[in-house]
Amino acid sequence: MPSYTDAANLHRRDYNAEPQILPDGTEGLTMFSGVFQSTVDLPFLNSVTIDSAGYAVNDSFQQYYNHYHCPAIPLYSEANNEMHTVFFGGIAQYYDNEGVLTQDNNVPFVKTIARVTRDENGKMAEYKLPVDMPALLGASAEFIPNENIARYDNDVFKLDEITQDSTLVGYIYGGINSSGANIFWVNDGSQSSASSQIFKVYLTNNNSVGIHDLNEQSISTLGLQVFPNPSQSNFSVKFNLKKYVPVNLSLHTIEGKLIEKKTLNGLKIGENMYQYNGDISTGTYLVTLEVGGEKAVQRVVVRE
Repeated sequence: MPSYTDAANLHRRDYNAEPQILPDGTEGLTMFSGVFQSTVDLPFLNSVTIDSAGYAVNDSFQQYYNHYHCPAIPLYSEANNEMHTVFFGGIAQYYDNEGVLTQDNNVPFVKTIARVTRDENGKMAEYKLPVDMPALLGASAEFIPNENIARYDNDVFKLDEITQDSTLVGYIYGGINSSGANIFWVNDGSQSSASSQIFKVYLTNNNSVGIHDLNEQSISTLGLQVFPNPSQSNFSVKFNLKKYVPVNLSLHTIEGKLIEKKTLNGLKIGENMYQYNGDISTGTYLVTLEVGGEKAVQRVVVRE
């Protein structure tokens, strides 16, 4: 087997490496997220697909939820040529707060259950499920599959063969049970413990429990990031451009009041950085980028 060296993209750890059935029907792997980026101590948002020919970095997809190792279930529908990977809780740089993607660079424990779907054309997108973990669980936990359910040779579930209304597909066990989202800076050993709970995981058909919300930013080419977050009124806005176009940036209060709006010109193709140095009071704000037909919004918290 050949070996590859790519420090910028492959030097990552604590990620979910999940077996996949690729759009051409072959078996492969996907490296989802992980840490740390070579330029900043934060999780990767892109993914890496591995097949018999080598590897490919997917920068057209951004995974915002479930960045560290957590229980994950790979399911493939041959009829639709769709690969679904469902992630349960863990630790992530982002979480949903009343419908707004919220960034926390302290990278907290989260309850989020989300799935990443790869379609027949290889396009990937992230969806937040309408249910959460019952507590801050999932970090370093494992999914144990039900051996009686049909799977491919690489352990991906054969989704089309799961036809019952409710099917026990496996169990979640172990990992960390955290008492709070951000315990890393106040931890004396009592804020978290090893989880001894066992959760049964069922796949249900013909029983809608809610809408799987598409995370629009997961398929955006902008890759918007705001940091530090929380900040002290001065923060950086990082984003990517695929072509030379003006960028409209606006800042609103959480109630919708416009604080500032400007057009950024003279930007470059690739990664761009804008430094906001406004005199704003403590509170929660929404940073919005609009580029052509694309729009990305992130929440930023300003503290004293």
